[in-house]
Amino acid sequence: MAGKDALPREQVEQALAGLPDWRYSDGGLVTVFKAPTAASALELIAAVGRAAEDHNHHPDLDWRYNRVFIRYTSHDVGGQVTERDVAAATAASTAAAAVKAVAQPGKYTPGR
Repeated sequence: MAGKDALPREQVEQALAGLPDWRYSDGGLVTVFKAPTAASALELIAAVGRAAEDHNHHPDLDWRYNRVFIRYTSHDVGGQVTERDVAAATAASTAAAAVKAVAQPGKYTPGR
């Protein structure tokens, strides 16, 4: 299946050039979206969940009031980034823009 191979680090960096909402950390693409309200954060979570179900590729996700912490990695290739993660991150950024959430990728802290 296309997109299931781990991307070399230089390809991850190239992908990140087109994903300003995201950073690379510990084998995954990570970000935090700050939504205007808790309700809009839940709308974002629902949109990310629908996309995850549609593509059978699910992120690690944590919700804190109006902040949504998201991490995409492909566990089936040893917790590395694949094209599926890049596509999922792109879709999540689009969903975040729809609810007027602002990316704060530098505020991602694992385990929050």
